Amino acid sequence: MSAVIFLVDDDDGSRKAMARALERVGYEIVPYPSAEEALADMREGKNLDMVLSDVRMPGMDGYEFLRHVRAERPELPFILVTAFADVGDAVAALQEGADDYLTKPVRMQELRQRVQLHLERRVLSVENRQLRERLSKNYGFGGIVGHSQEMEDLLEKLKVVAPTRSTVLIVGESGTGKELVANALHQHSPRSDGPFIAVNCGAIPGEILESELFGHEKGAFTGAHQRRIGLVESASAGTLFLDEVSELSLDLQVKLLRVLEDRMVTRVGGTMRIPVDFRLVAATNRSLEDWVGEGRFREDLYYRLKVVTLEIPALRGRSEDIPLFVQHYLEFFNLELEREVKGVHPAVLAALKRCPWKGNVRELRNLMETLVLFTQGDEITLEDLPPEYRIATMTQIPESTGRWAPRQMADIEKEAILRTLEYTDGHRGKAAALLDIGLRTLQRKLKEYGET
Repeated sequence: MSAVIFLVDDDDGSRKAMARALERVGYEIVPYPSAEEALADMREGKNLDMVLSDVRMPGMDGYEFLRHVRAERPELPFILVTAFADVGDAVAALQEGADDYLTKPVRMQELRQRVQLHLERRVLSVENRQLRERLSKNYGFGGIVGHSQEMEDLLEKLKVVAPTRSTVLIVGESGTGKELVANALHQHSPRSDGPFIAVNCGAIPGEILESELFGHEKGAFTGAHQRRIGLVESASAGTLFLDEVSELSLDLQVKLLRVLEDRMVTRVGGTMRIPVDFRLVAATNRSLEDWVGEGRFREDLYYRLKVVTLEIPALRGRSEDIPLFVQHYLEFFNLELEREVKGVHPAVLAALKRCPWKGNVRELRNLMETLVLFTQGDEITLEDLPPEYRIATMTQIPESTGRWAPRQMADIEKEAILRTLEYTDGHRGKAAALLDIGLRTLQRKLKEYGET
């Protein structure tokens, strides 16, 4: 079915010329001499995919028409047509929600190109929304991927704690998806209409972090030219997510503890105590209990944070979830990168399930982006995998019966080393890097095997 375009212009000649140019390439044009008529048909539910409107018209002009369309059908592409002298106004209208503008006299080739561009963008936007809805439906609470028992246990806890006000400490290795879990807590809480403020405590220098968190008054320090509202204040009525909370200095830990106890914040350089109402979710890839014992983290703050503790399992401990992640990212990056990779060979899935995944889900996501981008065929195969991921396939030692034979670890290690050397054409440095061992260790092993 061809796209339906509402074409609004009080000038008969201009309206008919643009209609003919677009109908010739297959679009269905519904012409209107006034914005009022077009708006009435839109409100009655008449089918349309785009609006093309003149700016200067008697009665309702193009700007007012734009505001009505954006309020009622924000997803519709809207192109304004304006006289050259009014270009400044048209550019300003882009800030109010117009997708594009054309100047009169309209060049018909440019008109067709712009219309095609914005209709294609609308299709991609709809597909993206449908994909996200499908992924959310398929992968459950908050779009979190995982059907393993560990993830099902985590999801059950999330469903219980999300509607509460309880402070939550999320524990997990880097790349396991701690911010995704924090966002799911927020989105399924009574505060979901409020802000979700995420702060990476390890990414902001300590001398700046205090001002970022608590704000400052004008003149509080050199360069403080005006008052700044801190992130703690900004999170009021919503959720404050402190990622890598272990990186907070002891001084900032004291100030954060005071805010949690009093629910009041004082800006740097100020004296006024400002009430705040936020839910705190913190995350760490460290053992805060160990850090407490070493004097690097305050014990009283630790117990304030761990009212509810959620632990995200490492990816290598739930290999049954890897095919779900692979399918998830295959669909996502096909859309994101405008690719059409249709599947993943079972041998690739088998190899990925045996990888150690030191970077967890983040590492797998990055790998899938690379594979979708560079795979030449319809299917991702073992040949598409980077060498370091193919190494995982080398420890499979099949029996002639087709079943897997138990082997001593030394034999498996020897075969992996020798096959890796074969793969690198005897280059020991590359083989050591792929095997994640030192060059001296590799040389010692080869000496043991009688390989010189």
